[in-house]
Amino acid sequence: MNSDILTWSVGGITITSVPESSTPTSPKFMFKGFDRTAVLALAEKATWLQPHFVDENGYLLQKIHCCIIDTGDYKIAVDTCVGNDKQRGNPLWHESQGPFLEDLLDAGYAPETITHVVCTHLHVDHVGWNTRLVDGEWIPTFPNAQYIFVKEEFDHWSVTEDLFGDSVFEDSVAPITNAGLAELVSHDFELCPGVSFQSTPGHTPGHVSVVVQDLGKRAIITGDMTHSPIQIANPELSSSFDTDPDLARQSRYDAFLDWADGETLVIGTHFGSPTAGILQRNGDSYSLEVNE
Repeated sequence: MNSDILTWSVGGITITSVPESSTPTSPKFMFKGFDRTAVLALAEKATWLQPHFVDENGYLLQKIHCCIIDTGDYKIAVDTCVGNDKQRGNPLWHESQGPFLEDLLDAGYAPETITHVVCTHLHVDHVGWNTRLVDGEWIPTFPNAQYIFVKEEFDHWSVTEDLFGDSVFEDSVAPITNAGLAELVSHDFELCPGVSFQSTPGHTPGHVSVVVQDLGKRAIITGDMTHSPIQIANPELSSSFDTDPDLARQSRYDAFLDWADGETLVIGTHFGSPTAGILQRNGDSYSLEVNE
């Protein structure tokens, strides 16, 4: 089994992280004007960032992974990574041939067992395994699943070009609607008892985070309202890829205030391992307390 597969318990619900890739990332790729020197200066103040989330050279330790929420009756895949065989402008993602489906099976989840697929938003690295290439056609990877898209998000990207000019909607979203497997919902949708959406717009217009609650416990799957834990240390930082940076910033402040109760598990959609921790408030900033 892939040693980077992680599992957390939230009451009687389990959340399993199945990684697709893990790569040190230049902060300048994600945060305009914020270089490795600035990251290291921030890490000197927010010492909790190292060694898990920032390396000794100021690179961000990031990953792309899919979370499987398992309630027993529901098996929900949240954010389906980049995918294989996709024509992409980013050379790291172009026609990828990774073992994600094998790792998913090793984690205990055959694609046919997934009941729902949730995309926090419809960017390239969150929808890729919605589909797979079979005999030259894109077909749903999870044939028995209902795919849940926030209507505002779906409507936006159905008429808006992808950030990198890739055919993301055409190869990873439209085939789902054509197969009759898509359900368009509101940003406060409750999927099932214990699993619901929290609106966190700004990165994209219809962006949501996923809230998991059971037996008095709570976990959050962030999506890209926070790309890196450096934004927990400094919530003012907005990503270069945010549709509305000011709204994204406000979403972070509002969400962090709600989540920093000393008990809520925050699972970062792009946070390097250990990927999750308890959000704590430290004056005007926050920290992530991880269990090693």
